[in-house]
Amino acid sequence: MSVEAELKPESLTIDRLAARVGLTVRNVRAYAARGLLFPPTMRGRTGIYGEEHVRRLLLVREMLAEGFTLTQIEQSLAGAQVDAGAAVLALRAALMAPWLPEPAEEIDAGTLVARSGHAFDQSVLDDLMDMGVVEQLEQGRLRLLDPALIAAGLQVMRLGISPAAVVQAQRKVAELVGQAAQVYIQMFRDTAWREFADAGLPHDQWPRMQQVMESIQPAAAQALLASFRSAMAAQIASSLAEEIALVAGRPHPAG
Repeated sequence: MSVEAELKPESLTIDRLAARVGLTVRNVRAYAARGLLFPPTMRGRTGIYGEEHVRRLLLVREMLAEGFTLTQIEQSLAGAQVDAGAAVLALRAALMAPWLPEPAEEIDAGTLVARSGHAFDQSVLDDLMDMGVVEQLEQGRLRLLDPALIAAGLQVMRLGISPAAVVQAQRKVAELVGQAAQVYIQMFRDTAWREFADAGLPHDQWPRMQQVMESIQPAAAQALLASFRSAMAAQIASSLAEEIALVAGRPHPAG
């Protein structure tokens, strides 16, 4: 059944909603708990669902059938307007999918310490949670929301650099990367997307928009890495020269 199927406005209990979209009540509750379904209207103690909920669940079903994971769907639809059309939501999800982090990983705090070789102060965990890369669960467990980023940080910590220093550096890097991402997305909006929007968002051009975004990802990553390598080489040469000059200017300790 297509997400564009004609839907008659009506009031649905969760049982009728589940039957309407071909899901179990348990699945509907699970999707709602993940934020994939916005809250119902309450009539007394009964939740009432409508056409928008049907559309959203049908979209989730179609995205699952197309190979999206629940985590990808959750992240793609996060922040989307409640009344956004199913077609718009599908396009939004397709454009975001190539850029989403890998699925979250749950570990205990002791494992994180073992992987890093450092003890983690609560202030460091608070910083990681504030950055949106870690969630603190019960019984000393953690949910790593961006495992690849955490793995990179742990690798630096194993070189002997403190967790606090690594987190502080990553905060600054995240700001700079955010600015770089904004440059690339603005380029996309000013060119390919503007042409698409001026044409009225033709349905047959959606695959092309997805292809453009998927192609920008590796190209942008390659360009950023090349620029970073050049910048790192220049910074290393400059900093090393400064440090050598400082050491050379110090008086030698008495022998």
